[in-house]
Amino acid sequence: MKKIRTKRTITQKLLGGGMKALKLLPHVQKKINEEYGNILEELEKMAKPYNKNLPLVKSIPEQGWEKREIIDLMEGLNRREENRWKEGYVSGAVYHGGEEHLNFLNGIYALNSQSNPLHSDLWPSTIKYESEIVAMTAEMFHANDIKNDNPVFGGRVCGNVTSGGTESILLAMKTYRDWGRKERGIKKPEMVVPVTAHAAFEKAGQYFNIKVVKIPVDKDYKADTEKAKSAITRNTVVLVGSAPGFPHGIIDPLPELSEIALKRKIGFHVDACLGGFILPWAEKLGYSVPVFDFRLPGVTSISADTHKYGYAAKGSSVILYRGEALRRYQYFKTTEWPGGLYFSPTFAGSRPGGLSAVCWASLVSMGKKGYTEATDKILKTAGIIKEGIKSISELFIFGDPLWVIAFGSANLDIYRILDYMNEKKWSLNGLHYPEAVHICVTLRHTLPGVPERFIADLKDAVKHVRGNPRDKGKMAPIYGMAAGLPDRSMIAELMDQYMDLLYSF
Repeated sequence: MKKIRTKRTITQKLLGGGMKALKLLPHVQKKINEEYGNILEELEKMAKPYNKNLPLVKSIPEQGWEKREIIDLMEGLNRREENRWKEGYVSGAVYHGGEEHLNFLNGIYALNSQSNPLHSDLWPSTIKYESEIVAMTAEMFHANDIKNDNPVFGGRVCGNVTSGGTESILLAMKTYRDWGRKERGIKKPEMVVPVTAHAAFEKAGQYFNIKVVKIPVDKDYKADTEKAKSAITRNTVVLVGSAPGFPHGIIDPLPELSEIALKRKIGFHVDACLGGFILPWAEKLGYSVPVFDFRLPGVTSISADTHKYGYAAKGSSVILYRGEALRRYQYFKTTEWPGGLYFSPTFAGSRPGGLSAVCWASLVSMGKKGYTEATDKILKTAGIIKEGIKSISELFIFGDPLWVIAFGSANLDIYRILDYMNEKKWSLNGLHYPEAVHICVTLRHTLPGVPERFIADLKDAVKHVRGNPRDKGKMAPIYGMAAGLPDRSMIAELMDQYMDLLYSF
């Protein structure tokens, strides 16, 4: 395996970057080097667990492998990897996971594996599926009930199927950039986003040269509306809110943000990638859910992931707009290419029509009743987990979430608790700013005994960390470094090296 870059670079960054003023002593430098080396070793073990016991295929074989041999290899890997998510040890990632549902979706994909929406003349069925996915999602968000009460953005709610939440967000931000350029003459566009908004908004800023203006959250971890007002300038093309935000599962004050956007005559995007297929049914079940969809006149676009709580296969999401005129800024088309007229509504040209067919099949097979029942199970299970966390005196929950539950500790290293939980097979999400861990509750956690097992293991984790104050843990130093080092370029380099490691051979 190709060796990743040495530890020396990191020390140089420490000495020349934000920590230069600390004048690190030689023994401190040595300690940093050792710590960094240990981190890279742990990351490599995690990323490449099969290197020592499986053949590495570095060139196309002269003679193709027997198909049975390939299937046996993949079935073996699948058996090694599926138990954690099947048994409910994983935060998010697999949102349904029921065997009958998965077998049904896999069969649907097999029927449509060759279809490609780029060739709509060959596979008009795929176009049918996609347009109906958009229609069903729009109806779920009350698109059919709205009045044309937005003076800038108006018309029939419309949208497209995308490859996931990140693409939905990127497309929306690109759309607002181009709208601002054409309609407002804005040459240096800005988006105003809460610090808790998904990282995809920052990615959009980097990709499309949009300035990302971040606003803080309040004591309840909701976007600060007063800061939002003051952050908007003549270059602002869109304001963003989350329903809910990924880190803490908190829904931003969307009605208030809607009013701000409406008054300032700018776009307002609601990121419902995580909650889009939970919140409508939670509202029907009587849970306290603020209005978050097109009933708010200021809402001009919504992203919602069908491959999360829509229970479709990975690789599908929906982006919706308040009006076809706005959506047209998303499209790509060229009239001068020698290859003919070319256009695509989203980033990709060729796309897997099988995923759209699977998405459609999931929505129509679940039905409103199925989604409501699934949401009921998830929220009841989340309630058990929240009460269990509250019973542990060393822990506290951030804000008042529904099913994405972030928790921290005032007197224990939360990352060492995360480490212990990982040793117990749990795959949870480590957060920082502030330091925390979260669990995103799915249908896998509603299986009998899973929430109780989680709380029992969490209590053991707290007991272990409290009783072993000098134990560093394996991954805790990684999270601690990411959360605590003032020189962020050092963390960025670590991330670069990890991504290099993933694709090294």
